[in-house]
Amino acid sequence: MQINGFVWDEAVSEPRATGRRHPSVLALIALVGAECALLTAATIYLVFEIITAPASSILSAVALTVLTAIAAIWLLVIAVNISRGRAWTRGATVVWQVLQIAVAIGSFQGLFARPDIGWLLLIPSLVVLGLVFSKPVSAAISRRDDS
Repeated sequence: MQINGFVWDEAVSEPRATGRRHPSVLALIALVGAECALLTAATIYLVFEIITAPASSILSAVALTVLTAIAAIWLLVIAVNISRGRAWTRGATVVWQVLQIAVAIGSFQGLFARPDIGWLLLIPSLVVLGLVFSKPVSAAISRRDDS
């Protein structure tokens, strides 16, 4: 029996992927993957800056670089597990997008406001949140691990 792009294997009571994914799921994977790629690029840039430009606080520069690298790795883990249909990825994706929206809102205001960066952070976050709660994506990322 086939339900929402999965073949239900009644012998083991677990859905098997048929190989076809809904375009919304593919878009979600692509957007989270793009966020991961951009954070990886930011990490590389920060490492380059630590090496070439003197920082007023080397400890702060290293800490920021490490946190950016951890965030990039975490987004990679989320993207891979969205493609595997894991249910926990919805919560992780929502948390990341809410944090990104908070940074976007901060980019719109203050002494060093950068509305261009704010929009570049806000628009993808809102699209990803819309995709995460859409019916096709909810059906695709509903697999729970029993182990």
